[in-house]
Amino acid sequence: MRASVIQIAVNEDESVEARRRRVAATVREQAGADLVVLPELWTTGAFAYEEFGREAEPLEGPTYEAMAKAASDAGVWLHAGSIPERDPDGPLYNTSLVFSPSGDLAAAYRKIHRFGFDQGEAVLMGAGSELVTVRLPATTLGLSTCYDLRFPELYRGLVDAGAETLVVAAGWPERRRSHWTLLAQARAVENQSFVLACATAGTHAGVPQAGHSIVVDPWGEVLAQAGAGEEVLTVEFDPGKVAATREQFPALKDRMLGLQLPHRP
Repeated sequence: MRASVIQIAVNEDESVEARRRRVAATVREQAGADLVVLPELWTTGAFAYEEFGREAEPLEGPTYEAMAKAASDAGVWLHAGSIPERDPDGPLYNTSLVFSPSGDLAAAYRKIHRFGFDQGEAVLMGAGSELVTVRLPATTLGLSTCYDLRFPELYRGLVDAGAETLVVAAGWPERRRSHWTLLAQARAVENQSFVLACATAGTHAGVPQAGHSIVVDPWGEVLAQAGAGEEVLTVEFDPGKVAATREQFPALKDRMLGLQLPHRP
């Protein structure tokens, strides 16, 4: 399976519309990949809180339309990162979109764990309440977003729901970059899953971004890692390694505690 993890630079001197066009063109360039992954809130920047309300869009808004077309043009499964979604009957949500190679919406995931400690995203956006998986021909994706990475119980729930490849769309700050790498590897090891973690580059509202998107195998080995700037990280991996690892070292069978959360395939 071939994946392209697109680490987008989000800078204030580029309009949302211009960045949307640029990202769509980059997705089209990934024709031949099986899966393409974009980062969190790449239209606005994860720390540009004042932009959330101004740039929020309905689920089937301009980003949805541009990414659906790009996925169809390239013939790829596209995790289009997340957008500030405006629900007409509720608050804003940090919502990830996944499109099939035909451009159809395969899944939408509203971020469960909001960052900010009673500030920023934590008060401006509502919390999702459902785990979401997506079945691809070769693997099942488990969806998560940025701050979710710090909560291992979410990933246990995704594994219980059949996830074999854990996707993390993020806008992670540079000052905690060591945590980003450490947690991505930990989630891979403890869940015996691949982890595809895609972060933003650039600076959001004065907050330098970590970049360093990373792909980790079920043993915790780093298969590929980006640098600090905008980059397309392309990696080939064998989804069958998940089942082989879980059979060879069946630690998941020894679990004694569990937490059941709603799941939407």
